[in-house]
Amino acid sequence: MNRSFEFPAPNSTEVSRPQLTLKFAGRTWKTTAVFASYWYFAAERQQIFFRRLERLPNLTGDPILQSFKFTNAYRASDRVSQFLIRHVIYGGDQSPVQLFFRIVLFKLFNKIETWEVLSARISDLSWRPGILDEIDLVLSEMLDAGSRIYSAAYIMPSGGKAYTRKHRAHLVLLEKMMTEGVWRKVTAARSMEQVYDMLLSQPMLGSFLAYQLATDLNYSTLCDFSEREFVVPGPGARDGLRKCFPDLPMALGSDAIKAVCNTQEDQFAACGLQFRTLWGRQLQLVDCQNLFCEIDKYSRIAHPEVVGISGRTRIKQQFRMRGDLPKPFYPPKWGLHIHCP
Repeated sequence: MNRSFEFPAPNSTEVSRPQLTLKFAGRTWKTTAVFASYWYFAAERQQIFFRRLERLPNLTGDPILQSFKFTNAYRASDRVSQFLIRHVIYGGDQSPVQLFFRIVLFKLFNKIETWEVLSARISDLSWRPGILDEIDLVLSEMLDAGSRIYSAAYIMPSGGKAYTRKHRAHLVLLEKMMTEGVWRKVTAARSMEQVYDMLLSQPMLGSFLAYQLATDLNYSTLCDFSEREFVVPGPGARDGLRKCFPDLPMALGSDAIKAVCNTQEDQFAACGLQFRTLWGRQLQLVDCQNLFCEIDKYSRIAHPEVVGISGRTRIKQQFRMRGDLPKPFYPPKWGLHIHCP
């Protein structure tokens, strides 16, 4: 598969990539073929999502997408985000203190199976005296039994040698945030950036984790900020940005993502692509950020000649079908009218 891949288009097996442009920060930026593939990837990955919902047999003719695992075009459509939104956020007590506790607890591990074990073993998984000791006991038993308690999607810092086990450092972090009443600061925040800054000030939460957690908190009723106002590119997204815009200083990474998000309709049209939105909801900044991370991976095979910042050349995770997709559930405040089988 170490070859250049020409993306398919309707009614043809190949299409020449258009030379796209993007203007922001007072200039027009040079783009590579990867930028055209960015839009193709977004459209085709979203089509796969809808084809799975519609129970269609052939998901895609793209050999790369057939072989390797990629996230959805919309972050909120991913399996873990769907579980978080449906079961963790909207499946329990909606008081700010309990919402914040559940969201942060889930995201520290970001693993559905870990949450399910905790929920099964602890009858009252809520913020109360003694809860962190109960959680520590269950997690320690899981580790002793050889279970993985962390998702491979995010790398959580260890917390240093002061803790005999990594998860104890994260439970101490959760206790610190609960004791300080961080949820009150979230509900009082006037922007998503303020929420991000509050989280970034906490130990072990770097820029990437703080932005991801701010996004998850914003799915809930704790706050209600537009996903078009603030973005922080993570390491994978910076790789994708460099591959699309070789002359781009990474200090302008957020500006580039905003420009991409704001011109999405024109860019899809320039590529001759039809994009199926999320029942009327366009791609948001967090989605465009994630897509830069995914195009970095996709281009390792589709465009091996284009090098990013990290220099990675392989895609590790193979695609494995997990069965039919259930009807998705999104934050009710989005007002989506979902139609699917």
